[in-house]
Amino acid sequence: MSVETKLKDVTVSTFLKKKEKNEKITMLTAYDYSTAKYFDEAGVDSILIGDSLGMVVLGYESTHHVTMTDMKIFTSAVARGAKRCMVVADMPFMSYHLSIEEAVKNAGELIRAGASAVKLEGATDFILSVVKRCVESGIPVVGHLGFTPQYLNVLGGYKIQGKSAENTKFILKQAKKLQEAGAFAVVLEMVPEESAKLITEKLNIPTIGIGAGRYTDGQVLVADDILGKFSDFKPKFARRYADLKTTISNAASEYISDVASGSFPSESEVFHLSEEELNALKEM
Repeated sequence: MSVETKLKDVTVSTFLKKKEKNEKITMLTAYDYSTAKYFDEAGVDSILIGDSLGMVVLGYESTHHVTMTDMKIFTSAVARGAKRCMVVADMPFMSYHLSIEEAVKNAGELIRAGASAVKLEGATDFILSVVKRCVESGIPVVGHLGFTPQYLNVLGGYKIQGKSAENTKFILKQAKKLQEAGAFAVVLEMVPEESAKLITEKLNIPTIGIGAGRYTDGQVLVADDILGKFSDFKPKFARRYADLKTTISNAASEYISDVASGSFPSESEVFHLSEEELNALKEM
């Protein structure tokens, strides 16, 4: 499952330099080789193998069902397609909560699978210890604050976080602790634009927003949302750049029609025996 280790063109230093130069960082999720390859060739800075694959790829209702085995398989596939951009892998639910040793081991498994960094949610004292130990072990870490999907049941649903000055200060405090622990970037999800702007201005590390407004240092969206492939629901903050649902449905319908009518396969899409072998076959 491992892939050959190769330093990507986009690294931790790239993220930090982009913040210093006020250049936006672009990140998209991907879960397979070909999508990662196309995003990489298009010039995206980073690909996130998000545990959102639980919903958009595996059909679960939440991210809670995604396992380390799942993440290693999809990370390996994406890493083979992404040659230049930074590959970040989500650490799935309960893969970094039981002990620091197990958390670092699991993070290392994702690096072996091809990731350049891992992402984890929250900023409790325990999580901060995990971040510190990962970085000490040579594993770059991206934090994730605001709405944290793995804490869905604790948060009471898909709710915007940081809706008051007090809550914004709390998220900022968490972000600073992640920065001190060694995280090189932090994702802010479903946070009011003004709150995300303040947090971004107060940090030395870049912020990557998803539903966090226009003033974060970068943006991340789910591939299946921007491609219009996942149709169960559309987040308010997701912009669709394509309509693959219709494209895929139409392609399947045309294929079914062509097979039923006999127009597929056509003469150009079949193989033939040589005349000699055909004559031999007729003699059987």
